[in-house]
Amino acid sequence: MNKDTPTQLVLGVHLQDEARFSNFVVTAANSQLLENLQGEDSSRQFIYIWGNPGSGRTHLLQALCHQQAEMGNAVLYLPLGEREHFGVELLQGANTLSMVCLDDVDELAGDADWEAALFNLYNEVLESDTRLLIAASVPPKKLAVNLPDLQSRLQSCLVYQMQQPADDAKGEILRLRAANRGMNIEKGVAEFIVQRAERSLTSLMAILDQLDRVTLEKGRRVTIPLVKEIMQW
Repeated sequence: MNKDTPTQLVLGVHLQDEARFSNFVVTAANSQLLENLQGEDSSRQFIYIWGNPGSGRTHLLQALCHQQAEMGNAVLYLPLGEREHFGVELLQGANTLSMVCLDDVDELAGDADWEAALFNLYNEVLESDTRLLIAASVPPKKLAVNLPDLQSRLQSCLVYQMQQPADDAKGEILRLRAANRGMNIEKGVAEFIVQRAERSLTSLMAILDQLDRVTLEKGRRVTIPLVKEIMQW
């Protein structure tokens, strides 16, 4: 996939360039979700993904936005945990887009304006060909929203739970992300990092950023001694 492809067809918040399907490790636990995310079946018009931070839900939403933009489809991506930077008016007319991705929906609980806007959007999308994808840290029945009809609508979505990847999958993710940057991390080195680092993918990617900088500056291979030196383990 060409990382230089412009994403001007993505409205809302700028996407992370590395959040692509080429950087996502497919496992038995997430393969069905990926199939439904990338499918065109109209019965999958509404999808709700939930999982703990670091489970990969944000990566998936953004990867799908990149993919759709590269196909020439206009999409909207909004992380609702950052809604102080934008208003509900961004949802107006969103049912004319190919796809709308709303991240961190649990963050809008108790916000009457946003709850009403999301409820209206759902109803508008229902009468269109737009796909609505929602991500949160809790399942829809546990959303602390004050609008019962909104909760009812979200519970009717196709719901998937994102599981935290196992340690071996984290090592594979680390190696894949490194390879896409032109770095080679051997399996034993990746396992060493995963065993000693904080287990979240966010922390592992921060370590990868450090390794990337040092290897570029010093021209060194990624080895266990180098990892120990950088991380002071």
